[in-house]
Amino acid sequence: MSTSIRRILGVDPGLTRCGVGIVDVDRSRRAQLVHVSVVRSAVDDAIGDRLVAIAEGLRRAIREFQPDAVAVERVFAQHNRQTVMGTAQASGIALLVAAEAGLPAQTHTPSEVKAAVTGYGSADKRQVQAMIARILKLEKPPQPADAADALAIALCHAWRGGTSRAAEAAEEMTAAQRAWHEAERVARTKVRSRA
Repeated sequence: MSTSIRRILGVDPGLTRCGVGIVDVDRSRRAQLVHVSVVRSAVDDAIGDRLVAIAEGLRRAIREFQPDAVAVERVFAQHNRQTVMGTAQASGIALLVAAEAGLPAQTHTPSEVKAAVTGYGSADKRQVQAMIARILKLEKPPQPADAADALAIALCHAWRGGTSRAAEAAEEMTAAQRAWHEAERVARTKVRSRA
């Protein structure tokens, strides 16, 4: 993989459907679809078996497509506790599989992802799907929505310059991305100092 192109695996965690999206993004933020799929597990299977199925699907994607980093949607509060628990469990599996493969991993909130892809943190699913199709020059948005969401997570990660490898990030970031990172760092420092 050329150092000017980063391959990001995005994961939209879920127990029944876990979205997997992989994109190549160059320094000018141009993105190309590499792979998109959904790892499924049967609702009536034991929880352990469902988590194994998700782990295997993610390991297969990592082996086949050799991403540089993994981005996972951060679990957020919902009224349905069972959905939150399943999402959190699938998210943990994605982070574990990334660590096993020695890949840097980072989580992004749904608002961050929507803002990165559409410019609006409260965009609805249809808006996100339409932008994914437009950005990746697809005839239609990937289905189901979990697949499009996984691609959006990968794009958010690539465009925000997210990585655990600071030296690699500094080398590959544009001047605008470095300025954005510095502004975020300063903002976090100010928030911590007030606490």
